[in-house]
Amino acid sequence: MTEIPRDTLQEQTFYEQVGGEETFRRLVHRFYQGVAEDPLLRPMYPEEDLGPAEERFALFLMQYWGGPRTYNERRGHPRLRMRHVPFRVDRAAHDAWLSHMRVALDELGLAPEHERQLWDYLTYAAASMVNTQG
Repeated sequence: MTEIPRDTLQEQTFYEQVGGEETFRRLVHRFYQGVAEDPLLRPMYPEEDLGPAEERFALFLMQYWGGPRTYNERRGHPRLRMRHVPFRVDRAAHDAWLSHMRVALDELGLAPEHERQLWDYLTYAAASMVNTQG
């Protein structure tokens, strides 16, 4: 009887299934290319360079989907709503954010089930950040 290596019995994380770090870095980089040109969203990023925000977001998404826990090691618990309180996030900001994320996600060319799972999370996350009517 042939023994099956233990590694093959473990289910891959979503992070691994979609291509790991490279995939999430591509997603977030493309997203921030859109944000950089967006008159509504760009002012929400006070840093001159969007690089630090891009890095934080990439690390967060990688960790959330089963990748390295680097985000927590560097920044502690995500506390997403709390971190976004200083910014006026209304429906227009929500829509703009999702618009840029949709472009970035479409360009990844993920399998339909992975694309749907990631999009469901992103739409939920965007809705949960809204903190202002208008």
